[in-house]
Amino acid sequence: MAKLTVKRVAIIGAGPAGAIAIDACAQEQAFDVIRVFERRENAGGCWLYDEKHPRVAEINRFADRQKADPPVEIPEKLPAQVPKQTQNRYIETSVYPYLESNVDAEAMEYSQEPVPVERSQRSIALHGVDTPYRPYQVWQKYIQDLVNRRGYQDLVEYNTTVERASKKNGEWELVLRRSGKTTDYWWTENFDAVVVASGHYTVPYFPLIEGLQEFEETYPGSVIHTKAYRGREKYRGKRVIVVGASVSGADTAVDLLGVAKSPVYAVVKGHKANAYFGDHAFKHPRIKEVASIKRIDSATRTVFFVDGETVANVDAIILATGYTWTLPFLPQIPIRNNRIPDLYLHVFHQSDPTLVFVGAIGAGLTFKAFEWQAVIAARVLAGHVTLPPLELQQAWERDRIAKKGDGVPFTILWPDFEEYFETIRKLAGEPSPTQPGRRLPPFDPNWVKTLVDGHQRRIRMWKRANAEAEDRWNDAAQVLAKL
Repeated sequence: MAKLTVKRVAIIGAGPAGAIAIDACAQEQAFDVIRVFERRENAGGCWLYDEKHPRVAEINRFADRQKADPPVEIPEKLPAQVPKQTQNRYIETSVYPYLESNVDAEAMEYSQEPVPVERSQRSIALHGVDTPYRPYQVWQKYIQDLVNRRGYQDLVEYNTTVERASKKNGEWELVLRRSGKTTDYWWTENFDAVVVASGHYTVPYFPLIEGLQEFEETYPGSVIHTKAYRGREKYRGKRVIVVGASVSGADTAVDLLGVAKSPVYAVVKGHKANAYFGDHAFKHPRIKEVASIKRIDSATRTVFFVDGETVANVDAIILATGYTWTLPFLPQIPIRNNRIPDLYLHVFHQSDPTLVFVGAIGAGLTFKAFEWQAVIAARVLAGHVTLPPLELQQAWERDRIAKKGDGVPFTILWPDFEEYFETIRKLAGEPSPTQPGRRLPPFDPNWVKTLVDGHQRRIRMWKRANAEAEDRWNDAAQVLAKL
């Protein structure tokens, strides 16, 4: 493919992916204009904290991923200042007051920017004085510091949402909306390329369960997604069911122990456990594993499971069921099986190399993966690197579908981190005095070791807590037997 001639770049999002994209583009020293649009009031992405979370209505609508986050209506004439739009854009994050990362900080961080060593007393108590996990505040500041260095903060428009991105006459036209207290200001700007770094932990997914929406309507606030979880205290003395066998389900179920009514019910039977953490968290004696929910009777607050078991007098149901990929500002780009198809190396859209994505992958060495993607995106857009022919890009995707499947597993880098990182590094090449840029170091296998060791540390914590609880249970049983 021919080298690109890009002088004006728009970056959508100032979270972990957008922050490193800013640095990568700036270090190329090839662009006349770099503009960053962030719909929140500050950088940080999913690590920003929102004290409150609005109640989600029409829960059943979220079961249809194609309708969960439709594009908003754009004013007929732009620029325009009109009454504030009211369509829910799901900008709140899933952070609760004592949330911490569940991955070793060294495995998460960018290659050149170490994460500060700040540990909470809670994490020390759980994992030891050398705990590798960090409070959400550390990650929030880490990202903000990256955005605010070297004058990058001047590139960012906060409280500004990209509502549409479309190619017209060889240029990308972005329709932008800046939120005010009572009105929104709409306008357009044109660019040569667009970097989509908007994340995918935004729109909650609610499976279609008979009676679930009626339960929430009858008892407002009784059904939430873990995105709206703001800590355990709300559930003190309540009978709670947590739906989801992955990380957020495990963390939530464990967090409720000793606060919610015992046992905490976890819908995990028949569901695949998280590849990194397994199902150890759910083996606590005060967590009862149950099968999928068949239906809910609001009149009696009874939940019926597919295996015939029932639980009556349920107070709350927490859905730890993941998120739906949405691109409401790119309605012309399809989402398939909860992933973005037609991306070469998970970065370059095969329909147009000036549309690139940073962060369109699953978890694992997360920030570093974003860094590698941002650097290759910046190099290609700067014209310093050329992509292989379209036929080879399409072949890469076909081969990966054959290996991983055409769904979310397609986006998971595990266990082939080195192959992916080195493919990008070699394509990106080395910066030089005449061709500057951010340098990517060779892949270090210790990154994976650190990642796995961090996961094993959490598993040991769960196993230890489970064993201690089992011992207390047995001791209490022995005392009762003697009475």
